[in-house]
Amino acid sequence: MGLKPIRVGQLNNYIGRVLKTDPILANVSVIGEISNLKFHSSGHVYFSLKDEDSKINCFLAASNVDRISCPIEDGMEIIASGYISVYERGGYYSLNIRDIEVNGEGQLAIQFEKLKAKFEKEGLFSQEHKKPLPVFPSKIAVVTSETGAAVRDIIRTIQNKNDFVDILIYPVLVQGPAAAADIAQAISVLNEHYPDIDIIITGRGGGSMEELWAFNEEAVARSIFASKIPVISAVGHETDFTIADFVADFRAATPTAAAEMAVPDTDELKQYLLEIREMLAESLIQSIEIRKNSLTALDPNAFANGISTRIAYEQMNADRMIENMGDHLKARIRSAGERVNLLKQLIDASNPKSVLARGYSVVTDEEGHIISKAEDMKVGQNVNIETGSGSALAEIMRIE
Repeated sequence: MGLKPIRVGQLNNYIGRVLKTDPILANVSVIGEISNLKFHSSGHVYFSLKDEDSKINCFLAASNVDRISCPIEDGMEIIASGYISVYERGGYYSLNIRDIEVNGEGQLAIQFEKLKAKFEKEGLFSQEHKKPLPVFPSKIAVVTSETGAAVRDIIRTIQNKNDFVDILIYPVLVQGPAAAADIAQAISVLNEHYPDIDIIITGRGGGSMEELWAFNEEAVARSIFASKIPVISAVGHETDFTIADFVADFRAATPTAAAEMAVPDTDELKQYLLEIREMLAESLIQSIEIRKNSLTALDPNAFANGISTRIAYEQMNADRMIENMGDHLKARIRSAGERVNLLKQLIDASNPKSVLARGYSVVTDEEGHIISKAEDMKVGQNVNIETGSGSALAEIMRIE
């Protein structure tokens, strides 16, 4: 027979008491990444801890905040210690935190940012201190583990790309407590005792932050900065960044990329030189041809033939010009004659005699003034009538 039904609050209260009495859940430590971090005005802190599979709500009481020795932020991986409790009103459980410790790489990440800020402030990352790589290096030193994949990749890449460069392998530890001092000493020794080195490549293959940490150490950073020989840093994979990458004159995403960056491709250079040679040969042939033509022009017979040809050409041009000028002059004369005829016609048309010849007459008084209106005449006045064929004297008998 089932138990008597209980209320929701009673159930949540019971679950809470069970959790508190569980020896594991009453004192548990959980590793996870902080997300959804919120600082409440009350002083309490709320966030979630998550991994690739799941997440849990976390509560850090204001009274415990001062006990936390490190600042917390989203994305930080921590070890949170506390107990599991149920929030009865909401019906969900959470991890109530007593203490927080930054986990592994999280602590290293904090240390990395501190070192980065320190060196950047000192100017170790400044572009003005970066040295250019020589275009045609003859000797390259590789500071890395002699047994790792990185050294094999670098040697193979350089030899496949360039058959001129010599490679000096300077074996060092690239991991562990003694690695940083070993790398720093190698760079210093190369600068002091191998002045013929053109480029130093230092690095290693990929790994965790702990495994790559030697390239974040201050000794390595300062030895790279002090190096008079250009340094290429090639640590880990493309997504890995170390302090050495920021201090070095050049950063390569991988050891193979460092080798590609360090040397020119001799096959490409040979092809380029062949193209240059062909261009020079073609230019030389053209230059010889020009000089040959110049010498030919200086030959007396060729010069005489050239002068005759030039005279004939200029004579032809002169004849053409004379012919054109004659045609132009004839056209101008013809145009002037046409204008003279037109003006003559206009003059003839405006000649009074021409008008009189068409049946008109001109009446003038005794003094020769033209009378154009009847009211200007007087009875008994003598007038002269001019026609196209002659003139006559008349007396005005009547004016109408």
